[in-house]
Amino acid sequence: MNYEEALLYMEGRLRLGWKLGNERMERACALLGNPQDQYRVIHIAGTKGKGSTTALCAQILHEAGYRVGAYFSPYVYDVRERVQVGGEMISQEDFAARMTEMRPIIDTFDDSEFGPITEFELKTLLAFFHFAKSEVDFAVIEVGIGGRLDATNVVQPLVTGITNIGLDHTDLLGDTHAKIAFEKAGIIKEGIPVFTATQNTEAFAVIAERAACLNAPLTHLVEGTVSANERGVAFWNLAPSESEQTANLNLTTERREYTNLEVGLMGRYQRENAALAVAMAECAVGLYGGELSENAIRRGLLATRLPARFEQFTLPNGALVVLDGAHNPMAAHALRGALDAVRREKGIERTLLVMGMMTGHEPEAFLAELAEGVAVLFTCQANWRRALPASELTPIAQRFAPDVREHTTVESAVRDALQEVRPNDLLLISGSFYVAGEAPPAKIREWFKM
Repeated sequence: MNYEEALLYMEGRLRLGWKLGNERMERACALLGNPQDQYRVIHIAGTKGKGSTTALCAQILHEAGYRVGAYFSPYVYDVRERVQVGGEMISQEDFAARMTEMRPIIDTFDDSEFGPITEFELKTLLAFFHFAKSEVDFAVIEVGIGGRLDATNVVQPLVTGITNIGLDHTDLLGDTHAKIAFEKAGIIKEGIPVFTATQNTEAFAVIAERAACLNAPLTHLVEGTVSANERGVAFWNLAPSESEQTANLNLTTERREYTNLEVGLMGRYQRENAALAVAMAECAVGLYGGELSENAIRRGLLATRLPARFEQFTLPNGALVVLDGAHNPMAAHALRGALDAVRREKGIERTLLVMGMMTGHEPEAFLAELAEGVAVLFTCQANWRRALPASELTPIAQRFAPDVREHTTVESAVRDALQEVRPNDLLLISGSFYVAGEAPPAKIREWFKM
C-alpha cells in the first residue's frame, strides 16, 4: 500500500467505533512479535494534561540523548502526529510500510472470535510496531480513554503516571471522581513506580489504594514548599513572576532540587504537567541505569511545543487567535486562567469564541467556566462521527453569550468570526481537538485574506 491507501485502510475501521478491552490487543501484539516489549515504556493516563505531559517527558528524554518514541491521542492537524520518534512525525513512507506489513495479521481478526481490530487499536499497534522498528530506547505512551481497558494498556511499563483527574467521558468511565480514578489507576502495575499530580482527594485515595495493593511505589506531585519527613511526595511551586501563566518552575524530587525551570508551554497548569514529566523522566532514566542531567531537563521543558495547546498567533489586523483543544470543565477552567492573563497583558477588548464539542462531554459545564466575557459565540460541528450537532449546542450557548451564531461546519464558523474580528479582539477556537484540527493556522490566515 502507498500512504493514501494505508490511510484509507485505517479510516475504513472508523465504522467499528471504540471498543474498550485488552484481549484483542494482547492477541494482535503477540502475532506481531510483541513489539511493545522491545523498549522501555512510560505510560501516562489522566483527564487533563496527559498529552502535554507525554510531550514534555519525551522531549526531556530526547534532549538527554535517548532515541524516544511518543504516542499521542488524539491528533490535531495530521494523523501522523500520533506516532513520533525524536519529535518527528512518522513519515508517509514508514506509515505505508508498517501498515502494509501489519495488514495480513490485522485482516485475520475480521472473522475471528476476537472481532475486528478498531481504528484506535490499529493506530496503537502502528505506534508499537514503528517504535520497535525504529529501535527506540524509550516510548512515552498516552492513554486514549480511561486506562484499565484502553488499547494501550497491554504495555509493561518502566514508569506510570496519572495527571489530574476530573469528570469527563462519564458515559464510559463513571460519574464520580472515584469511579474515573479507578479506571485511570488500571494502568498501575505490580511493583512499578507510579507518579500522580491528582489534586482531587477522592481520586487520589483510589490511586493510593491501588498502588498499595500492587506494591507500586507512589509519588504524589504536590504544589507547595518542601516539608520535613514527607516520603512519597515531590513538591513544586512557581518562581516569583509577573504572571503565573508564564512563571518558572521550582521542583524538589527525591533525587534533586531544581529552581527556575523555564517552561515553553503557556499556562499555569503546564507547570504542574512539567513537574510530573520531570519526576517521571528522572525516575525512568535512573531505572535505565543512567542519570538525567539538569541541562537536558531545562532544554526539554523549554523546547516542547504542541498543536492546539494554547497555540497562538496574530492576524494581519492585529487580532490575536488562540487554538486550544480544551473539551471538559477542568480544561476550560485552566484555559480561562491563561486567557485572562493574555487579555490583561495585551489589552484585549473583546473575546470571540468558535466552539464545537463531541457527544459525551458537558457543554454547559464547559461554558460555565469559559464563557464569561465572550461577546460573540459561534457554534459549529466538526466533521467527525461523534460531533455534537450545532443545533443542540446553540440553545445551551444562548444561556451564556449575548450573541450566538450557529454554523454547520467549523470552516463557516471561523470564516464568520474572521469577518467580525477587530484589531484588539481575541478569537478563541476551542471545545474539541477535532474542531481545532479543522482550523489550522495556515487556513485561518488564508480565510482572513479572502
